[in-house]
Amino acid sequence: MTTELAESRSTAFVFPGQGSQAVGMGKDLYLNSSSAREVFDEVDDVLGRELSEIMFNGPADELTRTENAQPAILTTSIAAWRALEETTESVAVPDMTAGHSLGEYSALVVAGVLSVSDAVSLVCERGRLMQLACDERPGGMAALIGIDEVTVAEICREAGVDMSTVNTPEQIIIAGEHRGLAVALDMASARGAKKAIPLSVGGAFHSGLMSPAQSGLNEAIDATEFNDPLVSIIGNVDAKPLETADDVKSELRRQLTSCVQWSSGIRHMLDNGVNEFVEMGNGKILSGMIKRIDRRAKIVNISEYDAACDFAAA
Repeated sequence: MTTELAESRSTAFVFPGQGSQAVGMGKDLYLNSSSAREVFDEVDDVLGRELSEIMFNGPADELTRTENAQPAILTTSIAAWRALEETTESVAVPDMTAGHSLGEYSALVVAGVLSVSDAVSLVCERGRLMQLACDERPGGMAALIGIDEVTVAEICREAGVDMSTVNTPEQIIIAGEHRGLAVALDMASARGAKKAIPLSVGGAFHSGLMSPAQSGLNEAIDATEFNDPLVSIIGNVDAKPLETADDVKSELRRQLTSCVQWSSGIRHMLDNGVNEFVEMGNGKILSGMIKRIDRRAKIVNISEYDAACDFAAA
């Protein structure tokens, strides 16, 4: 295949969120793809600093900082997509697209909703506001494994915490104040969870504790130009297609404090004919989740230039 995705494919491009960062991310793309290199250079220009240097060479603790990790993840994902375009000599257009939390901003670039520079600026402001919210209203997150969503919802109500992310039917993340999380972990273990594990994160993301960041994020969204999607985007909050620029703005506002319904979003795509997922960006976090949602799902990872070439040639 040299000019377009094979007709037999119904493909979804999916984009990872925070936690997928690692030193060296994107370096192979930068070295081997001129289109990808342009993305890294553009992001460095927008930020007024060499984020690419931290991405390629570390140190790891500097890359992990929210203000670096979030734009770094977006940059690598978009660079992977641009490298694929370069290898196909066409526009690499999926049938559907979605991003996990932060990854939703990458999906918006691919769908033509945001420019790269606007997406980077929004992500940086989002990260800054989220960090301020973490400082103002400290909290944490925990993973519950092997327990169903209905039971988790009951636990959250009783413990006074929020369901933050439904990654798979049996991997659910909760978030809230530390005292409430401790109660919730005990309750989950008592009600049959295989594992109930506190996560090493800086705050209670996708929960009510992020509300101090809401007004600032709303202002940033209102000040940014959004286009109607050119590709079907499956949103995080309702796991349904976002059809207009206004739909996208509403989604990004709500996403800050709402549960990410990743499992339902993947199921929506599978039920609507998607037979291949392409994880664009560093790591294979989403690939593992998708396999746990449906073992039959075909998944490709593009984080290096050779992978883009192989996918284009298949």
